[in-house]
Amino acid sequence: MFIYNVKINGSKTFKHFFIGVVILVIIILGIVSFKIFKGANNSPTPLACLPQKNKVTTLSSKNYTNVLKTVHDDIDSYVGCQINFTGYVYRVLDLTDNQFVLARNMIVSSDFQSVVVGFLCDYEKAKDFKDDDWVEITGKITKGDYHGDMPIVKITEIKKINKPNDEFVYPPDESYIPTSGIL
Repeated sequence: MFIYNVKINGSKTFKHFFIGVVILVIIILGIVSFKIFKGANNSPTPLACLPQKNKVTTLSSKNYTNVLKTVHDDIDSYVGCQINFTGYVYRVLDLTDNQFVLARNMIVSSDFQSVVVGFLCDYEKAKDFKDDDWVEITGKITKGDYHGDMPIVKITEIKKINKPNDEFVYPPDESYIPTSGIL
């Protein structure tokens, strides 16, 4: 039978423990800093969902908010691009008679709370469509002014459709922070 006598020096043990905790905290802060400053800028953006010049890009409920966010963040790069997508007609009081938002409801919480998101559209016969009419449009992205620089889709084709099964869209990616509570 072996008997071990272990003598613990309290001050040395505390120093080693404290140094270990400090090193662990530094490593965690380094990882978090990397994710914040490097990871958010390099988050994977599906290149296939970005509008391309000289071809019509079709937006679906899966890529809708990624494209919407990307175009709003860098309008100048997408002026002239053609997009095709569906949504419902949504108007606010300060739009002109030939404008409406082609909107979708974006889910922002697990209990299906949503906010309205969409592209501002310009169409000569916008009055022909009532609020909440579901339509499919094809149009060209232009740069306009609506409370600041805003992408505006000049509609070239429009047709009424039935409400789709996938009427909701989801936030663009993991870095999205809903602001509906702030407004």
